[in-house]
Amino acid sequence: MREIVLDTETTGLDPARGDRLVEIGCVEIVNRFLTGRVFHRYLNPQRPMSPDAFAVHGLSDAFLADKPVFKDVADEFLDFIGEDQLVIHNASFDTGFLNHELKRLGKGPISPSRVVDTLMIARRRHPGQQNSLDALCARYGVDSSRRTKHGALLDAEILAEVYAELTGGKQSSLILGEFGSGESGGSKAEVEAQAARQVRALPEIHLLTPDEIDKHRAFIAEMGEKALWNAYLKTD
Repeated sequence: MREIVLDTETTGLDPARGDRLVEIGCVEIVNRFLTGRVFHRYLNPQRPMSPDAFAVHGLSDAFLADKPVFKDVADEFLDFIGEDQLVIHNASFDTGFLNHELKRLGKGPISPSRVVDTLMIARRRHPGQQNSLDALCARYGVDSSRRTKHGALLDAEILAEVYAELTGGKQSSLILGEFGSGESGGSKAEVEAQAARQVRALPEIHLLTPDEIDKHRAFIAEMGEKALWNAYLKTD
């Protein structure tokens, strides 16, 4: 299944008050694996950056002055995301800005029905705890040391790792819930053995071409040895 993990940076908090997008970052995942395909653009917001926003992402008016405006990249962005599911942390913020920009161009909005909000997933799984992206990285052992400031593409890459963990990822212990409902009546050891057999029985995924796999491996290599995606790479 193809999904797009997405993040944005903005000039402020409220598009209704004139705040605009300044960065869009998207990474493509297929069955929870990064493919290496990304969409990344800095944008000229045609308005000054707020000091609070600059403190978060460090994108200055001077840096953004020669960047394209949203209308110049809108079709390319929409082509990249297609009709596939979008994975976003605190999705109402990002989709609010995206839909505001799309409305300005007379284009249809991104429907909430195609969006997975990882913040909502995290709140259900970890009620009463901190569920910011940084907190989730710490909880799941995702390396976020490169994240000295917010950046849309980097945050999308990190969120892809967090999303894999939130939704079960490679952790066989999370699969046990499917077998441990009491229907089998077996002991814990029997349930674990059943889960292990089921995991081994899953077919390998052959959706990527050899060239795409090579690009994927090169992309993962750039993330460093501590990146959890290294654990997904098939070893000989």
